Amino acid sequence: MFDDRPAFGVRVRVLGGVTVAEVAGELDIFAAGRIAARLESLAQVRCPDLVLDLRPVTFLDCAGLSLMCRLRNRALEREGRLRLVIDDPRFLRLLRMVRLDDAFEVLEDLTPAVAGAAAPASEHA
Repeated sequence: MFDDRPAFGVRVRVLGGVTVAEVAGELDIFAAGRIAARLESLAQVRCPDLVLDLRPVTFLDCAGLSLMCRLRNRALEREGRLRLVIDDPRFLRLLRMVRLDDAFEVLEDLTPAVAGAAAPASEHA
C-alpha cells in the first residue's frame, strides 16, 4: 500500500538554557499543522531562547515559513529570540526571495547557538 503522507518529526532538547527543536523531513502544510502547537508552546516561557535546527528538513513551503514567522513573533513578544540553523542553500535562497532573510538570525551549525553552555541542562522546568 502506498503512503503519500509526508514524513516529518520534531525532537526538542535543552542545551545550557537554549531550547533546540530539530525539525526533520518535510515542513509543509501537513507537518506545520501537526507541530505548530508543540513549537509555539516552547515560546510561552519568559525570554525564550529558541533554536530551530532545520538541517534535517528536506522540503520547506509557505506553511513552514509561516510557522517560523509565528514562532519568531511569539518569542519576541516574550522578550526572547529565535535562531535558525540552515545549511541548505535552497532554503537560504527562499528566505531571501520572500524577504525574510533579515527577519531571522541564521546560523550554519548548532555550535554558536549553544556556545557557552557548559553542560546540557536538565529538561525539567
